[in-house]
Amino acid sequence: MSTPSAADEPLSAALRAGTREQHGAAERMPFMEALVAGHLDRSAYTALAVQQLSVYRALEAVSDRVVGDLLGSTLVFPELTRVPAIEQDLAYLLGQDWADHVTPLPATVAYVARLDEIDDSVPHYAAHAYTRYLGDLSGGQILRRMMQRHYGFEDDGVAFYDFPQIHRLKPFKDVYRERLDALPFDAGTRTVVVEEARLAFELNRAMFADLGLQHPAGG
Repeated sequence: MSTPSAADEPLSAALRAGTREQHGAAERMPFMEALVAGHLDRSAYTALAVQQLSVYRALEAVSDRVVGDLLGSTLVFPELTRVPAIEQDLAYLLGQDWADHVTPLPATVAYVARLDEIDDSVPHYAAHAYTRYLGDLSGGQILRRMMQRHYGFEDDGVAFYDFPQIHRLKPFKDVYRERLDALPFDAGTRTVVVEEARLAFELNRAMFADLGLQHPAGG
């Protein structure tokens, strides 16, 4: 009886296992821990939304490029689009002139630059889309509840975490993982996807570090 190889493992499982360390490190960044615990204020949450706008504009520009590819199109879901929701949140948080107050931090600039570099590469897009969107549909839902609990939000200001076109999150996440697993990538390409997902978490961690300097806990 042959032993299953790493190539037999579903890509979604390889991504989960291969990014566990980086994912945990990002979640444990002091800025995020303080924000979730209610130790910061609305300005810290607003600063996070500002950075997310730059990231998602870049990510969704990649979505627009890969959707024309037969494989890439299987990973692009219009109901996941986040930029309009972030803009809605910023209008609530900063006022109608919110665009005048949006400045990406250095780590965010680096994150956006990486997303620009991947151009229309489906393996690289798969890594970043997995990292962002499945995170929004999972831990992002917990974060939304914490923001509502600690900072007095109801629905306004946290539209980013609301997916009105997705009525049941778990079945949707299952479909997304099935789409990832169906990508006909060889072993080398699968390694590229996992490595890029690790980088995505590191880019997130660097962004949280910059936000922590801007909004220190107890500061």
